Amino acid sequence: MLTIGDHVPSFNLKSVVSLEKGKEFADVSDRSYPGKWLVLFAWPMDFTFICPTEIAEFGKRERDFSDRDAQVLGMSTDSHYVHHAWRTHHDDLRSLPFPMLADNRQELSKALGILHKTEGVCLRATFIVDPEGIIRWVEVNDLDVGRSVPEPQRVLDGLQTGELCPCNWQKGDKTL
Repeated sequence: MLTIGDHVPSFNLKSVVSLEKGKEFADVSDRSYPGKWLVLFAWPMDFTFICPTEIAEFGKRERDFSDRDAQVLGMSTDSHYVHHAWRTHHDDLRSLPFPMLADNRQELSKALGILHKTEGVCLRATFIVDPEGIIRWVEVNDLDVGRSVPEPQRVLDGLQTGELCPCNWQKGDKTL
């Protein structure tokens, strides 16, 4: 698995960016958001139970990430058509403000090293990537446990200070 200090792999994936007719899909790459931090998170598969709770929470907090000059990107190994169908039929996903990347050929998932060894789907992985494309934070959960979306936000705040941040540090707290 890639880790701190590694470069995020190059990618160019079909993505669902809207439910508006004729504007549903776009190609999204590692170079689509120059100068921005990336918060790339993966979930096992669409039309499941834990995944939409995480995806919807990232959607609710997208403005907070955007205010931190970060672009949220969600992904799984499902196709862009499956993502579109799920967004269309799941109330909590209809108005997502970030792209859902379709890694159906598993190229990015394999390059990141986040495919579950026996299930062949993404682990619940979250990567924070700095504007130079360097991975600065990684968190990975097993399939049965959802992640805490406030944690990548807290870590992003800490990384952006350029200072030493103690345990449980929150934005506005003193740094070391």
